[in-house]
Amino acid sequence: MSNVARFGVSMSETLLNQFDQLVHARGYANRSEAIRDLIRDALVAREWEEGDGEVAGTITLVYDHHTAGLTDTLTELQHEYHDLIISTLHVHLDEHNCLETLIVRGSPREAKELADQLISLKGIVHGKLTVTSTGRNLK
Repeated sequence: MSNVARFGVSMSETLLNQFDQLVHARGYANRSEAIRDLIRDALVAREWEEGDGEVAGTITLVYDHHTAGLTDTLTELQHEYHDLIISTLHVHLDEHNCLETLIVRGSPREAKELADQLISLKGIVHGKLTVTSTGRNLK
């Protein structure tokens, strides 16, 4: 890292001990690495809240493919949002259930809109939008 800045943080010993346990449990080499990840996570959350940049994420769906019309609707929505969807992965979990993951990149508003439309469909057993960043602004 070039231009590294150091700063001090004051907190109670109890909170620091809990943080150290977290650092160890997650396998961080040191507190600095863990703090950097916490800061990045907060910045990614802000990117999604502000909604004016390019973000990335995944939409994960588990659904019963026997639900009438569901696969056609999923395909239609994916074509409608083809500029947002980078890739999809489809896995057969058993004779009834499928898992599908859509990798999205674009505006937070559009990603949330697509996720809400997909997750609310009849036959979707579980769905989740997982948000992240393109990484451009997190260096």
